[in-house]
Amino acid sequence: MVASVASEAGSNEGGVKRSHIRAGTRVLFSFGAGALAFGIVALLMPWQVATLIGWSASAAVFISSVWVSVGRMDGGATAEFAMREDDSRAAADLILITASAASLLGVALTLLKASGESGSSRVFISAIGTLSVILSWGAVHTVFMLRYARLYFAGGGGIDFNDDETPNYMDFAYIAFTIGMTYQVSDTAVTVKDIRTTALRHALLSYVFGTGVVAMLINVVAGLLNR
Repeated sequence: MVASVASEAGSNEGGVKRSHIRAGTRVLFSFGAGALAFGIVALLMPWQVATLIGWSASAAVFISSVWVSVGRMDGGATAEFAMREDDSRAAADLILITASAASLLGVALTLLKASGESGSSRVFISAIGTLSVILSWGAVHTVFMLRYARLYFAGGGGIDFNDDETPNYMDFAYIAFTIGMTYQVSDTAVTVKDIRTTALRHALLSYVFGTGVVAMLINVVAGLLNR
């Protein structure tokens, strides 16, 4: 399998080089887009709404840029991309996950603002809050998708995909989003401690995040029904 991965990685090196963006650069670009969106919206709307729109723009740019880069990679390109040296990854991951969690507080403040509004204004603010939560959820699990790929290829395996082919990013997305939605792995056995520990942290974060998401969506629906 190692030889196969190396061979596939070599054949895909050119495509990986073209698609590789350092994690820190990707995050800075995403937050730059969010800051621009915030600056424009803040001229027209309350700061709570502008903040959520800014964060939503950041999360959308991050998710889109990741999936444009890795979404169509095969196993060899995935291995090459995942194993590239990038000392900005840990900080970038921490910033994104922290910002995603903090955005829930922003949603709560925005919903508080929406409670004082009526009609289309309340619907719009509530919709922005809901969109922000969805994008935050997607950003967190996209970060973990990338992390599982790094751990897998750096350690020479550790997840049994029940398949002889080298896994690509869609396989790691399957792991990440399954844990994100169910707080457990399904038919893919985890066989090494590093990945198992990461999966545990991911499941705990997903549970806290999911609880907050459900609570806020109930709040949004209740608010709209009572308007």
